[in-house]
Amino acid sequence: MDNLFFYLSKYVWTVLSPDSLFIIFLTLCLILLIFRQIKKATLLLSLLTISSLFLSFFAVGDWMLHPLESRFQHNPELPEKVDGIIVLGGSVMTELSSEWQQLETNQYHERLSSFIHLAGLYPDAKLVFSGGNANTDRDKPTEAQIAETYFLQSGLSAERLIMENEARNTAENVSYSKQLVNPQPNETWIMITTAYHMPRAMGIFCKQNWMIIPYPVDHQTLPSKLYKPDFEFIGHANQLVLASHEWLGLIAYYLAGKIDSIVPSECNYSN
Repeated sequence: MDNLFFYLSKYVWTVLSPDSLFIIFLTLCLILLIFRQIKKATLLLSLLTISSLFLSFFAVGDWMLHPLESRFQHNPELPEKVDGIIVLGGSVMTELSSEWQQLETNQYHERLSSFIHLAGLYPDAKLVFSGGNANTDRDKPTEAQIAETYFLQSGLSAERLIMENEARNTAENVSYSKQLVNPQPNETWIMITTAYHMPRAMGIFCKQNWMIIPYPVDHQTLPSKLYKPDFEFIGHANQLVLASHEWLGLIAYYLAGKIDSIVPSECNYSN
């Protein structure tokens, strides 16, 4: 079932991502013109043009991301004692790292730097990195394999590191890591992930009864400029792709029963 969910989510996203839909609708315009459906082609092209102009001036993706990023407290107050710190994969670019034989990251590098920072604050805490290979090509090195080298070079002790290298998505991050460390109800754990991804991650931790403190990083929006128009089509389009991916992920996880609400918040452990 996990394999079906993984591959189905990959292929559905390939079709439903905003950039794919844009190409699909442009192709449909061309087909309509070839078959001399001028009015329909004009209408569709007009809608695409108006949508593109609106997206050029307004950060629609940021409007969608900000409610997710602000769901949990940034820079949360941390306890004196922490038993474990877990960071979710998604920041290591496995193919580039493999080709160039060095760590290559995307815009989520703060997951790694925050992990190292918190590891220094809590020298007795277990350190868990969860990240396999999210590509359908499973022959490449995993995120965990690449990140481990980086952590060791950054001064973290090999004895503290617990590297989970099989997970392909957020649900597997949690379930596989839980099997590795067997967290106890009386333990205190901190979980690091990107701010807009935190609601989905938190929902899975809650569903699997793993009590954690959310530590959101890698914020992607500027609240002070959220509704100020500017002309930046490519940047706005990229943010729209990010936001659409996360919202579709939330819906898919909810429908699959992996989280209990579409936008999870703090766990209700009394249940």
